[in-house]
Amino acid sequence: MLRKFSYLTLMVAGICLMSACSGSSKKSSESDELTLSAPAESGALELSEEVMSDVIQNISSPVEMASIIKATGVDFSQKILNSTDKVDNYNTSYKRALNLGVYSADLGYINTFDKNSIVVSYLVAIKSLAEGIKVGQFFDFNSLKRMATNNNNLDSLMQISISSFNQMDSYLRSQKRSNVSSLIVTGAWIEGLYITANVIEETNDESLINRVAEQKDIIDIIEIILKNYSGDPDFAELAKGISQLKEAYSAVKITTEMGEAKTIEQDGKLIIVQDEVSHVEITPEQVSAIVAEIKSLREFIVS
Repeated sequence: MLRKFSYLTLMVAGICLMSACSGSSKKSSESDELTLSAPAESGALELSEEVMSDVIQNISSPVEMASIIKATGVDFSQKILNSTDKVDNYNTSYKRALNLGVYSADLGYINTFDKNSIVVSYLVAIKSLAEGIKVGQFFDFNSLKRMATNNNNLDSLMQISISSFNQMDSYLRSQKRSNVSSLIVTGAWIEGLYITANVIEETNDESLINRVAEQKDIIDIIEIILKNYSGDPDFAELAKGISQLKEAYSAVKITTEMGEAKTIEQDGKLIIVQDEVSHVEITPEQVSAIVAEIKSLREFIVS
């Protein structure tokens, strides 16, 4: 039995940990010619705020995944993360946006395990990619770096990450660059699944298996979003990978019911919330097939 989390703290100490520098580096100016095509140029439709909001609110947070991983007692493993040595290889807006999501999910995992010694290298990688796709202006890199290295500030960091991503996403939509948002979300989602898949192979933990299985609900939406931009060959190839992952999930069965209503205090008022509870049916063979497809897609993204 699983409880769905209500939002994607997409990049806790991740996507929010970007530079607020007023100027652009030379690398950023060189990326002008690599800007992703606007939807109108490729025949795609502009995604509504409601569509992206639905994805952001329902996708399983990499940070929540990392918390469950930590609860299993498994040791932290840096070798499963994407190496920051690869940053300079990501020299198109498409690759930068995808791997901005990847590194952000990695940083959420790093912070969950309190590995402050490697935080800065991932912040630097994120800063570089953010500036490369011209969204670094939304984030105060220096202050957030201080927060990321202070474990007591994790809750505040999570809230700032949500706010920062929402601001960035609104800006990208206003500039008709929702395609960039979709890549960041996809990269973070796949990396969260990839980290979890590696731990599943080591522990066969049921809670992690169920959380990965539950992602079947979000694949259709991500596939539709990416196919919307399939006039771009890069998006078409990424959508193909998502379709293959979707096929691996096809036999997984999920039933959903409403959980018990609860009363909580929010902004000085009492409100009633009701979570959805999911029941998952998945076989070991299906788990193996899903893990294999996750690994294949992740390798394609970070290569």
